[in-house]
Amino acid sequence: MSVPGSSIPEAEGRRGAARGMSPRSLFVGVTGASGALYAARLLGELGARGCELSVCVSDVGVRVLAHELELPERGRDAVVGGLLRAAGVRDAAVFAPDELDAPPASGSSFPEAVVVCPCSLATAATIALGTTRNLIHRVGDVALKERRPLIVVPREMPLSTIHLRRLLELSEAGALIVPAMPGFYTLPRSVDDMVAFVVGRVLQALGFDDLPHPRWSDVR
Repeated sequence: MSVPGSSIPEAEGRRGAARGMSPRSLFVGVTGASGALYAARLLGELGARGCELSVCVSDVGVRVLAHELELPERGRDAVVGGLLRAAGVRDAAVFAPDELDAPPASGSSFPEAVVVCPCSLATAATIALGTTRNLIHRVGDVALKERRPLIVVPREMPLSTIHLRRLLELSEAGALIVPAMPGFYTLPRSVDDMVAFVVGRVLQALGFDDLPHPRWSDVR
C-alpha cells in the first residue's frame, strides 16, 4: 500500500506546520495498548481531511487490532489492511516495525506531525528514554529532536509512578499527552460518541477546526 506523491512542496508544508496550521502529512503509530477503535477513527478522520498518511502497527498492536476490531484475518498485512478498511482509508504508506530505514525515520524526509494512538506505556517510556527498538520509537524520537508535533494517546490504567515520570519526561521534551479520557458533557449516546470525543481532541491538538464531536460552547 502506498501514498501518491503529495502535490504540496515539502518546504511549504513545513512552513505551514511552523505557523500552527493543521498538518498535511502525518505518521500514525498504533501500538499494543487497547484502543483499536481510536486508531481506526483517527485514521478515518485524517484520511477524510486529505492528509498524507504513513502508518506503522507494532507486533502486539497487530494482535490487539485483530481482536478488538473482530477481524477474521490473521497476519500483519491482512490485519493492517482490515484496519485501513475499517477506517475507510484507501491510500496510506504502510511500514513494518523493523523498517528503521523508512522515510519517516529520517529528519530530512519527516512528516509534519506524529501521533501514537493508542500509545502503550512501554512505547511512551522507550521514546522518553531516547532508545529505539522499532520504527514507532524512532519516529517519536525524531519528532522530538526535529521539534515536530508529537502527540501520544495513552490508554492504560492505573498509572504507576514510573509511567507518570516517563509521560512527564515526554511532555517536558515537547510531546503533547492526550489521554484517552472521553468527556461526558457532550451527552454521549454510544461508544462511537465517546471515541469521537477522544479523536476530536487529538484533531484539535493537531490544529484542525472541524471536529467530530460538539464543543462545550455548542452544548451548554
